[in-house]
Order: sequence, then structure tokens, then C-alpha cells
Amino acid sequence: MYPAIFLVLVFYILMVSIHYYAPSEHKVFSHIGLSFALISTATFVIDYSLQVSVIQPSLLLGETDGIALLSQFNPHGVFIVLEEIGFFMMSLSMLFMAPAFVGNTKAEKAIRWLFVGCFSLSAIAFTLYSIFYGINREYRFEVATISINWLTLIVSGILLSIVFRRAMADSQFIRKTQLSPQNSNG
Repeated sequence: MYPAIFLVLVFYILMVSIHYYAPSEHKVFSHIGLSFALISTATFVIDYSLQVSVIQPSLLLGETDGIALLSQFNPHGVFIVLEEIGFFMMSLSMLFMAPAFVGNTKAEKAIRWLFVGCFSLSAIAFTLYSIFYGINREYRFEVATISINWLTLIVSGILLSIVFRRAMADSQFIRKTQLSPQNSNG
């Protein structure tokens, strides 16, 4: 659970980075996306911390009364629902971050499609699992949305590193040309 907590905190840092990368006319969208990322991160930190700090010690000490509802092994438990909420909020966050990428490079276009696709697939998965299984969704949607979100983050992480590297190189070039002696008026 500790690595999972670390990863969701890294996800939030990534969303903050995207927010600051977004052009000013699209910051309203990235700010909304950042808000959903915060909800997602807080949900995960609470969910995973409960598993580590409440469930595991209780099981080890034989204090099992009432913990079945909180356990990650209960397909109808709170853990599963909180993960579903966390991952759905994560995909919603990425949907609102998509407009931050206004460039026409292949990487930015791919990130936009990935982020919109992540939310779309998660919403479709939730709808279909709810229609076919109703309240007996159990782990089905959770596994689907985990797969969709993490696959999106892995692929977009590679693309984001390209986009951010180019942006950093461009800003360094601009800074160097502004500071060069040929451009000074003195």
C-alpha cells in the first residue's frame, strides 16, 4: 500500500505540472482537472491508509469484528468502492487536463486523445458493468478502471516527458537569446 500511496501522490504532482504547463486561456479546464486530481488522490490516500493502519493490524491481532466491510478482499466493501471513485475521479481529472495540450505536435495530440479516451472508456465500462451486473459489479469495474487509468498514465507519461522536455528546451533557448549580448540595446 505504501508504494500505491506514493504513486497517487506522484500522479497529483504530474497534474500540477500539467496545470502550470497549460496556456492561460485553458487554465480554467486544468484547474478543474487539478481539483478532480485532488479528490482522487485524497480518496486513495485515505483508502490505502485504512488498509495499512486499520485492517492489517486488526487482522494480525485477531480483531476481526466489523472489518469485513472495510477489507480489500470484500467484493462489496468500502475499499472497492473508494478505489472505483478514486480511479473515476482520476479519469475525470485527465479529461479536464486534455485542453491543456493545444499544440499540434504528435505527442500533444496523442495526449489529448489518451486523456479523453481514458475518461470515455472508464465511463463506458461503468455503464456497461452497471447495466449487466447492477449492484453485483464486485471487482469488475474496479479492475477495468485500474487498467484503463494506469495504461493511460504509462503511455502518457512517456509522451509528457517529450512535451515537457521540448518546452524546457524552448524556454531555455528563448532565455538565452534574450540575454545574449547581440540582443542588448546597451
